[in-house]
Amino acid sequence: MRARALHGRDGGGRIVIVLNGQDSELHAGETVAAALARLGLDVDARGVAVAVDGEVVPRAQWGSFALAQDARIEVLTAMQGG
Repeated sequence: MRARALHGRDGGGRIVIVLNGQDSELHAGETVAAALARLGLDVDARGVAVAVDGEVVPRAQWGSFALAQDARIEVLTAMQGG
């Protein structure tokens, strides 16, 4: 599965993540781990990478890395097969 999540303000101070055409709300200050949980991904899952504003966020920081109001989040998961 390959997921690309972008978000922007919805006027209510919330962050909206769009994943494969579906909106998912997050609030500024929530962590990368919380965003992954909303996407149905476990922080211990292998083959997952996260970038915020174009910078890779190390797995060790997922539980403490707080998302800013206008952050751009990209979540990638490895795929098997050919």
